[in-house]
Amino acid sequence: MITVKAPGKLYIAGEYAVVETGFPAIIVALDQFVTATISPSDTVGSIVSKQYQENSIVWRRQGDTMVFDNRDNPFHYILSAINLTERYAHELGRNLGVYHLGINSELDSVDGKKYGLGSSAAVTVATVKALCQFYRLPMDKNKLFKLAAIAHLSVQGNGSLGDIAASVYGGWIAYHSFDREWLHVQRQQTRLSDLLAMDWPALKIDLLTPPANLRLMIGWTGSPASTSHLVDKVALVKAKQRSEYQAFLRDSQACLQRMVAGFHAGDLAAIQTEIRYNRQLLQTLGAFSHVTIETPLLQAMIQTAEDFGAAAKTSGAGGGDCGIVLLDRAKDPATLRTRWAAQGIQQLNLNVHTVTDASITNFD
Repeated sequence: MITVKAPGKLYIAGEYAVVETGFPAIIVALDQFVTATISPSDTVGSIVSKQYQENSIVWRRQGDTMVFDNRDNPFHYILSAINLTERYAHELGRNLGVYHLGINSELDSVDGKKYGLGSSAAVTVATVKALCQFYRLPMDKNKLFKLAAIAHLSVQGNGSLGDIAASVYGGWIAYHSFDREWLHVQRQQTRLSDLLAMDWPALKIDLLTPPANLRLMIGWTGSPASTSHLVDKVALVKAKQRSEYQAFLRDSQACLQRMVAGFHAGDLAAIQTEIRYNRQLLQTLGAFSHVTIETPLLQAMIQTAEDFGAAAKTSGAGGGDCGIVLLDRAKDPATLRTRWAAQGIQQLNLNVHTVTDASITNFD
């Protein structure tokens, strides 16, 4: 039996802007995982996940037709990952087999609510990684990212794919999103194996080393949010609020450049300053796009952390899920935890996960 893991993630800064080609975000991989197991079968294969067996679907009305939105259903990411990886295997002359695929996720709460840790990305990466080992396919982190990114984008249709990058590369990363229009064109005319070997325009993934005195804390509101639907809403205002949106992009890019410089300099205070500024930019975006990024509970979580002397903001698309806090390790976080608990905010006891090269088996 083959067993592989892929970590969850949290966005630290650069949300929404990162969906545009070449714009940066900082993301961190966490030590909660999706585990994929795969074993050969002689007759009938199976895909089993105890977490996802009763996943709901969302639909809307288009005229008289029900149109289903499956972007929050992890099974569709699993099937897309299987389809893409087996196409890659077929191009490389592998005989396709029958197997049992098991998926086990730690990225949701015990009652099935999403923490916002990138479960769809992690399940995609874990599925691709398991099948690459099963078929003994040439694979490194760059190819794993690209294959999983194509599979994920095929289902979600939007987003930056930064959560895929975090799940593949691990640790703290500065991620610049690739040109998705270019990828769409190339997919029509380029063999998948050739596409994985190409340089993708604007894609850039750099590993960051956090300051030694940086402590990351994560607060969960207990209210899940849909990233894809929030990104859809912001996308609708791009043309109507063009000047405001372009100003947001420019300011976010400059903010992230200064924040990355803070990481390189080991300067926690500089990073905290940019975290607070990035929060202001997201508040401005929420105001002119009429998207609720900071819910009342997220606002309370952030304010409590700021009163404690930390820097805090929403993580990811907002609208629920998690907020992140960066504080000095010299400060005892016990008081902050107590205040959060009184507000109904749960601290997620997670740590940064580093992906070692040994976790990617290259059969080239």
